[in-house]
Amino acid sequence: MQATCKCDELIELILKKFEICAAEHTQAPMSNTLEALKALTTVVADTGDFETLAAYTPQDATTNPSLILKALQKTEYAAVLDEAIASTKDSGLSGEALVDLVVDHLIVGFGCKILEIVPGRVSTEVDACLSFDVDATIAKARELIALYEANGISRERILIKMASTWEGIRAAETLEKEGIRCNMTLLFSLAQAVACAEAGAQLISPFVGRILDWYKASTGESYTQENDPGVLSVKEIYTYYKKFGYKTEVMGASFRNLGEILELAGCDLLTISPNLLEELKGMSDEVPRKLDPEAAKDADIEKLDVSEKSFRWLLNEDAMATEKLAQGIRVFGQDMIKVREIVKAKLA
Repeated sequence: MQATCKCDELIELILKKFEICAAEHTQAPMSNTLEALKALTTVVADTGDFETLAAYTPQDATTNPSLILKALQKTEYAAVLDEAIASTKDSGLSGEALVDLVVDHLIVGFGCKILEIVPGRVSTEVDACLSFDVDATIAKARELIALYEANGISRERILIKMASTWEGIRAAETLEKEGIRCNMTLLFSLAQAVACAEAGAQLISPFVGRILDWYKASTGESYTQENDPGVLSVKEIYTYYKKFGYKTEVMGASFRNLGEILELAGCDLLTISPNLLEELKGMSDEVPRKLDPEAAKDADIEKLDVSEKSFRWLLNEDAMATEKLAQGIRVFGQDMIKVREIVKAKLA
């Protein structure tokens, strides 16, 4: 009888333990699709708008010259430019040198304010006009990091963005050795992605939507989320990285629709525009994992040669990547020129 009682007590104890473990491993129901996506992927806000960041609580945020230009056209962000000018008044500089300094303080000022809202990192872009100059890119990245550190922000919270040209990748290789983390942007091909990983870049930003744009214009065809060329490109890069054990993070970017985003659930990070964040927040759909690091390890793929000659040839042979990289550099360069014109007008 006594043995039976002890057995019953043991069974009851095991059952209670099982219930506790089950409760610990049962996820609370997600309030919306955005929250469900966050359970699989780090969500990054692709904006320089502070109010948007507060509304969607992303982990990180990204900026670029186009987003900075857009923000500067809103009266509520005029104070950021005023602060940048005030902080450079005793520099003793004039002309283009002063404009350069104010622009640096301006983009770092946006970054600092963003970091008051997001808990993670902010990406700040080097002028696209430096995309083919290794030394100038390195120098500008160091200047930006120094400004952040002067504002009390550690370099661990900053990603320096630069175009994924051969020169940009070489600059990233040097900067990463100095503890300056890099976000390689304007990335459209596996060759670019592999070269970035070989250089030890912290993160890459493959541009999903811009790849789709090119193929739609070139073929006249329509695509679903399953055969979207931009989605397939990110899946190929993700699989390659996980197969060969690269630590470089993959952050899908430049989305055109929700289907692209949901088809990449499980990607390391996804940077999403405010309008698509709002759509995700208003949905209640479940989000199944689409990218799995363990499954990628079994992929039947070979390593790619990305020596300089091979890299330049592979990029040249990829019409889409060549055209979109050049176009992206031009657009970002033009928008930075417009930012500079706004600064000049304010200084005058």
